[in-house]
Amino acid sequence: MAIDYSKLRSLAARDIVRALLADGFVLSAGATSHRRYKHGDGRRVTVAYHGAGGTFVPKTLRSMIEEQACWTEDDLKRLKLLK
Repeated sequence: MAIDYSKLRSLAARDIVRALLADGFVLSAGATSHRRYKHGDGRRVTVAYHGAGGTFVPKTLRSMIEEQACWTEDDLKRLKLLK
């Protein structure tokens, strides 16, 4: 089932980071405006962190969620990003 990104429009950088950490990702590089998180199974996610409350356009969200973190809709519900 496709993820409805209209429900994720207000997702802030702090929410993505919290979900990544809850899913087992660790910060591998983050001194700049782009923080890189790495998972033990090899997945890598780059979060453009221009402030904790910064939101993302749907294309960027899709890249972080589907392509980099490889999360499904069930994962988003488990991580409390979707209701």
